[in-house]
Amino acid sequence: MGSAAALHGTWRMISWKRKAVASGEISDAMGPDPVGFLSYQPDGRVMAVVVSRNRPALKTNVPTDSEKIALFDSMLAYAGTYTFENGRVVHHVDASWNPAWGISDLIRPFSIDGDRLVITGAPGTDPVSGEEVAYELEFRKI
Repeated sequence: MGSAAALHGTWRMISWKRKAVASGEISDAMGPDPVGFLSYQPDGRVMAVVVSRNRPALKTNVPTDSEKIALFDSMLAYAGTYTFENGRVVHHVDASWNPAWGISDLIRPFSIDGDRLVITGAPGTDPVSGEEVAYELEFRKI
């Protein structure tokens, strides 16, 4: 179990697993070895950014429309506030790479063991496929 104070600080993502509710299929949400950070501050702010390690390279300094789509689909970023409720942290999104993520709170059941943060059973809708999914995310404290 964890507490709100135990969340304070910056966490580096180790893995992000995605389980499709309908099929039970498990996959890496941003590919193997994603690059991601989750920061919880004592003032109640949370910020998250995750990108696939294998993002497409650009042909020039200005991405084409198709490159922009690929870049959008290989990242996640949001900021907001958080509250600690019944052993879960709830992210209240103020700004996001995808406006659909600001419609409802993001509920994150979690546990902390030393420098390891695990968010399990986090329900959601996959922003790319629209499937109902459950996420498991693992982080190490920086």
